[in-house]
Amino acid sequence: MPDRTEVRIEEYGSALLADSQLTSRDVKRLRALQAHGRLGLEQTPTGWRLKAGATVGLLVLDRIRLVLEPKFAIPGDRLMDWLAYALGAPAPLPVTSRRWATGPEGYADLVATALLAQCERLLREGLRRDYVRRQNLEPVLRGRLDVAAQTTLRYGQLDKLHTRTFDQETDIWDNRVLGTALQVARALTTSPDLARDLHTIADAFPKATPPDAALRALDRTRYTRLNARYRAAHTWARLLLRGGGVTDILTDHGTAADGLLLAMPALWEAVVRRLVTDAAIPHGGHTVPSGGAAGITVRGDLGITSAFRPDVLLSLPDRDPTVRTLLPVDAKYKRYDRHGVGAADVHQLLTYSAGYTSSDDRRAVIVHPSTGGHSYRTLKAGSPRGCLGNIHVLGVDTHTLPRKATAWVGSVLPLANE
Repeated sequence: MPDRTEVRIEEYGSALLADSQLTSRDVKRLRALQAHGRLGLEQTPTGWRLKAGATVGLLVLDRIRLVLEPKFAIPGDRLMDWLAYALGAPAPLPVTSRRWATGPEGYADLVATALLAQCERLLREGLRRDYVRRQNLEPVLRGRLDVAAQTTLRYGQLDKLHTRTFDQETDIWDNRVLGTALQVARALTTSPDLARDLHTIADAFPKATPPDAALRALDRTRYTRLNARYRAAHTWARLLLRGGGVTDILTDHGTAADGLLLAMPALWEAVVRRLVTDAAIPHGGHTVPSGGAAGITVRGDLGITSAFRPDVLLSLPDRDPTVRTLLPVDAKYKRYDRHGVGAADVHQLLTYSAGYTSSDDRRAVIVHPSTGGHSYRTLKAGSPRGCLGNIHVLGVDTHTLPRKATAWVGSVLPLANE
């Protein structure tokens, strides 16, 4: 990677760039990100003003290396723990967790380190082998003779034989996609030690394939007992190859810039889905679909049908053991630990409560990130005709570990169902 000027912007921060720092190609790529709501770009008399939103990570442009640092909700030293939790990937082992510490290289190096640790584990256990068909030209017969090729291409010559072999090899898609991801990770990192380790381990994997082909192979992959141990490594590989996309949750489209960007609101939605699901299980709860026939729909508006869908819809036991109640939960990546809940969110949650809960007990839940400890409060919406509903606001301390946050949500979830 050629030397580039490094520009650092904190989440929701901004920076002024000289006109000479961005090429026309850079501007085009940044405009594409702006169209997807990832950042803002405004032209000034002397250059450009770049505004960061709720997206963190790394963007490698022609003349600058843009680092978008997390600030608002999930601190850097906890980002990977929460990301691994949202992905369902294993937490780092104690011996490798120190390599996940936040450094000046930022989020991209953390993901590269996670991939490196999983690839090292696979090498220690031995890379998976599978049968691969090959057609070779050999001086001796090995496998089966390809009679058609031998007679049409060699014209009776026997110094070289066209053969077909079917041997166990490591050159299979499970391993090839990791070789590609290791090369992508090495291109993003500026840490000499990490780049060296990535280069060394990449040599142990089969020849890399183009990123597009590797992504298609990952999308086709189905895990069985033969390749289940590859799931974690493939998770980090998919994240790197998609430039920050978490399967189909966080995928960016239409962006040609090299980098690794993570949309924090989408990450928070993924965290909340798993958080409340795990917390509800000990209380006999489980998630149910909130779309399709079970969704809240609006019809009759000039032929347009819109829908209201909470991030999570929980089914929980009632006081009557023969009855179950529904509890809509919505993730909000907002500073509700410092500010009041906005009117639009109140209206949204009251719609959920009206659609999914009984008329005599309207309720819904907001889960937001908090930086000063866990918090819990209840908003009561009233009218001259009585109570419209209760909104339970849960603030999850993102400075703590996910498993501790799950335990806390599990302790307050019954309160929101009473």
